[in-house]
Amino acid sequence: MPYRWKTKVDVDEAIVVMMNVLDKNPDLPNWLIMTINGSIADSDKKIVGYFFGEVKKHVPQALKYFESRE
Repeated sequence: MPYRWKTKVDVDEAIVVMMNVLDKNPDLPNWLIMTINGSIADSDKKIVGYFFGEVKKHVPQALKYFESRE
């Protein structure tokens, strides 16, 4: 179930989850992709921009899973 990111900490937590998953698996699971895409759709544009910036810095291989809405 997606949730709205309200702070950068919410985004940071999602980034850490993705990093941990990709450390153990070659791909993100569908449930995580759907949850994050829901968060992207429901969250403030500034927070979403922060999300994409952090993905590019820390887990650029995950960009392919998400439609950029920067």
